[in-house]
Amino acid sequence: MTKVYPKAASPPQQQTSTAGRNINPVVLTVWKKSLLFNCDGFTVYDSNGNLVFRVDNYAAGNKSEVVLMDATGHSLLTVRRKRASITDNWLVYDGETTVDPRFSAAKHVNFMKAKSIAHVTHVSTTAGSPKKKKSVAYEIEGSYAQRCCMVYDDKRRCVAEIKRKEAVGGVAFGGDVFRLVVQPEIGSTVAMGLVVVLDQMFGGSSTRF
Repeated sequence: MTKVYPKAASPPQQQTSTAGRNINPVVLTVWKKSLLFNCDGFTVYDSNGNLVFRVDNYAAGNKSEVVLMDATGHSLLTVRRKRASITDNWLVYDGETTVDPRFSAAKHVNFMKAKSIAHVTHVSTTAGSPKKKKSVAYEIEGSYAQRCCMVYDDKRRCVAEIKRKEAVGGVAFGGDVFRLVVQPEIGSTVAMGLVVVLDQMFGGSSTRF
């Protein structure tokens, strides 16, 4: 990263061919560090070094709720830990709302299928009914602690990948700097939202996950 305070950029879009099809994934550099003093969070750059996403969590703030923002500080997604749940579950909302979640994410605890570390479901309100209808959205496999994860959609397509950033000029990056490769089927905002979810699940863990 050549800039500490780069110019703001819009959430990155995939390149399209003349036929209107997406041909290249978006590659983001994720830095597990807030730009603000005394904050924990993320700073995310595009391939041109422009700031596209940020997360700023104050040290004394609410640890169970994290907001993903664009470069200008506009709230895109809110990740909130589900209360009164016997398992580790998180809800993902659009913007700063905490009504009608978009996704529900759960830590995978079935050790017979060790590759899977989390699964994400769509949450929608059935018309005329207060009950929630869920459908599979994404399955996440790999190890977040090792910065090596694959995100699969319901058609078993790899739609996003977390991977270690390659060394530059002989200087190796630690786990606090990594790449997020985003395919057109998921979009950069949702993909980064899933990174926030994984960090909530496994960021403080000493396990291989």
